Amino acid sequence: MAHFWFLSAPLAGHLDWGGFLPTARALIDRGHRVTWLSEPSIAGAVEAGGVPFQPIAHSGWLWPPPPVPDLTTLKPMDAMFLRYRRALDTWLSEDLVAQAVEAIVAQADHTESDGKPDNRPDVIVSDSFLTAAAIAAEKLNVPFAVAGWPAGQPLDESRLYAIQTDLGRISIERLGRLFDRFGVRGVNFSGGIAASVQSPLLHLSYFSRGWYQAEADFLPQTQFVGGHTIAPKGDPPGWLAAIPPEAPLALITLGSTFTGDLGFFSWAAQAAARLGLIQIVVIGNNPFTPEQKAMLKAALPAGTRLLNWIDYAQVFPRLCVIIHHGGMATTHRALLHALPQIVVPHAADQRGQAERVAQAKVGLNLTAFDVQRGQLLPAIRAVIADPKVHAAAIAMQAELAALGGVDRAAELLIELALTKQEDHAKR
Repeated sequence: MAHFWFLSAPLAGHLDWGGFLPTARALIDRGHRVTWLSEPSIAGAVEAGGVPFQPIAHSGWLWPPPPVPDLTTLKPMDAMFLRYRRALDTWLSEDLVAQAVEAIVAQADHTESDGKPDNRPDVIVSDSFLTAAAIAAEKLNVPFAVAGWPAGQPLDESRLYAIQTDLGRISIERLGRLFDRFGVRGVNFSGGIAASVQSPLLHLSYFSRGWYQAEADFLPQTQFVGGHTIAPKGDPPGWLAAIPPEAPLALITLGSTFTGDLGFFSWAAQAAARLGLIQIVVIGNNPFTPEQKAMLKAALPAGTRLLNWIDYAQVFPRLCVIIHHGGMATTHRALLHALPQIVVPHAADQRGQAERVAQAKVGLNLTAFDVQRGQLLPAIRAVIADPKVHAAAIAMQAELAALGGVDRAAELLIELALTKQEDHAKR
């Protein structure tokens, strides 16, 4: 039996990436020991997924970020630098990362009830944005794996904006100080000007190589494991059961983090309603003022289901289309269910997902400007009526399912743990 540590940022969206938490559960089902380490705010979500949770005081992730200053008073280039700098501070705040490394390493020294110090993991598995996990794994001399993101070639510095190059140098300086502090070389980080968390051993992507068809070759430690649909547990919620099974449903969501675009929700719901679709609008758990929520309700068509959260396994089999932001988990789940997609990216990696949706011909990539110009209605009409979109979605669904999903991901992690144990036995 191997012992796996899974580490993530304290955000619900960082538990997925297409199969992160289910992979931990799959290891448990195979008789292995798994412990999920993060800040207490996600304990409930992890334990609901059937995985034991160990709280740590710090994960190294800065959330929520500081309030956004008034960018209109800055020159455009200065405003762009500030936005990039805030993103860097989220995953690479030196003080927070250092505290998190200390908290993670300290867990390896804990003893069990019988006094035996057997808490040290055989493998550490992390999301791609947890700097502290990568440093702690090297400090503990434990194999490190990344779940959710492929390992790519270093970025070509000549193709980066000057702002990106400047921030890359800042990140390298910060990492260098952290490496010196903990006496590590940084083996779990990429090279080049845009240093990032990167395992030399294993990256699990829950997509396929074909999904990244227009992108450069990935490093050999990348394993594409795809995914397959998950059967819902229990009965559907009352609001869903009350909708006739033949009714066409449209899901409209911005995920769990970047949910403040109230106009997107109302425009998408109005367009779906005009096409005879029942609208399910999911706004996440980020706080809205009573005034904001009242304004949103007034802008939605009658009969819209306005929710903070839904069980994807219950809702997705009922959908005929999804209009969303391009979050990795949402995009992935739509592919598993062969759903036509309209993607309106808002931040971070969402633009890449939106481009891949269009390249794979399983949906359309719209800009915020397209939405404001009324393009949602013809876009939704096009993707739900075009047989080529449906055929492409079914083909991608089959491609992902053939790769094995979380079962294959679990097998690869077990192989990594066994290799480590065999190496240790030879010493």
